Amino acid sequence: MIDHLSLVVRDYARSKAFYQQALAPTGHARVVELPGAPGAASPSAGFCHEDGSDLWIRQGEPVTTPLHLAFRVPDRAAVEAFHRAALAAGGRDHGPPGLRPHYHPHYYGAFVLDPDGHNLEAVCHAPPPAAP
Repeated sequence: MIDHLSLVVRDYARSKAFYQQALAPTGHARVVELPGAPGAASPSAGFCHEDGSDLWIRQGEPVTTPLHLAFRVPDRAAVEAFHRAALAAGGRDHGPPGLRPHYHPHYYGAFVLDPDGHNLEAVCHAPPPAAP
């Protein structure tokens, strides 16, 4: 279980707006913003989930190799909502919502590239709900 991750981003304001909108469907709804540490000029923003997992960003020169971050969500509707929200926030489509049976029969995910090229995914591992 990962407690939190931190990313360095090129454009703090743009990335903060992107992540705030894109991660809302994953449950990372509370945004905490901290001023730069003493001697550092860049503030940071945390996108917090009620389960305690957080994603933090701060201004700087990002790593040169993009990262892949996958957020587990409770259902397929949340995968689809993440994809729509991330695209509306300026993300680039990197794989629409759908089954990825090469991972396992119920793997349902969607992929979006953030402003720095990081590959973000929302994934649901549960089978679809039974028909009434």
